[in-house]
Amino acid sequence: MVETAFNSEQIFEWLSEVADPEIPVLTITDLGIVRDIDCSDGVCVSLTPTYSGCPATEVIEASVVAALEDRGVSDVRIRRVLSPPWTTDWISEEGRNKLRIYGIAPPERRERPIACPRCDSEQTERVSEFGSTACKAAYRCCECREPFEYFKCL
Repeated sequence: MVETAFNSEQIFEWLSEVADPEIPVLTITDLGIVRDIDCSDGVCVSLTPTYSGCPATEVIEASVVAALEDRGVSDVRIRRVLSPPWTTDWISEEGRNKLRIYGIAPPERRERPIACPRCDSEQTERVSEFGSTACKAAYRCCECREPFEYFKCL
């Protein structure tokens, strides 16, 4: 069987449909963890984990392989890239908007308080440094009284 040649733009488009297993409203391209796609000898996708101990890393890698195999790519390899380390600065603007709509305050490098993703109030308080995953913190809005999570800056 002769495999069809694939290009990196097509592969990236397909990867933009692969959801993050911990925050399914985000894709791996929204997170900015797809660092490179090499189609010169099969397909090699370079991924940077959000942090070295992230339990979703292997699930994401398997999801990438499955998504590409489902599209007819039979020779898929994953290259895990640890340097430079992932940073929340790599989250796309679209990804940040998706987080807000989902009810998670996106990471922001600023000195003012974290805004509530539901009502935009900056009258918020941190309830716990740790949320449902290590990369999030638990917050509460003092205006609308709703709890929410904040995606920590890394």
